[in-house]
Amino acid sequence: MAITIYHNNACSNSRGALALIREAGIEPVIVDYVKNPPTRAELADIIARAGLTPRGAMRDKGDVYEQLNLADPSLTDDQLLDAMSAHPALINRPFVVTDKSVRLCRPPAVVKEIL
Repeated sequence: MAITIYHNNACSNSRGALALIREAGIEPVIVDYVKNPPTRAELADIIARAGLTPRGAMRDKGDVYEQLNLADPSLTDDQLLDAMSAHPALINRPFVVTDKSVRLCRPPAVVKEIL
């Protein structure tokens, strides 16, 4: 099974999901999404396939979120996608993509649903 994890090693949820994937005997493709972010189109696709909205896929903590006033409910999905594309640290993590589905694995055990 091919698995890709959009990973941030500084995140305990991301490390936990990666550990569960490896415990299942699978070595995933690891994408450090801060250094190598998905394109805007890829990001939109991942979010949609996970059954989320851009707001639901956005990390709502940190300086960038506050500086860009991203809590503003009038912002459109396109504006939120633009912000995540420009500032990949705003992408919540970890997203895991398998042949079965895509999930935002918070908590990490969610990854078991798609292994």
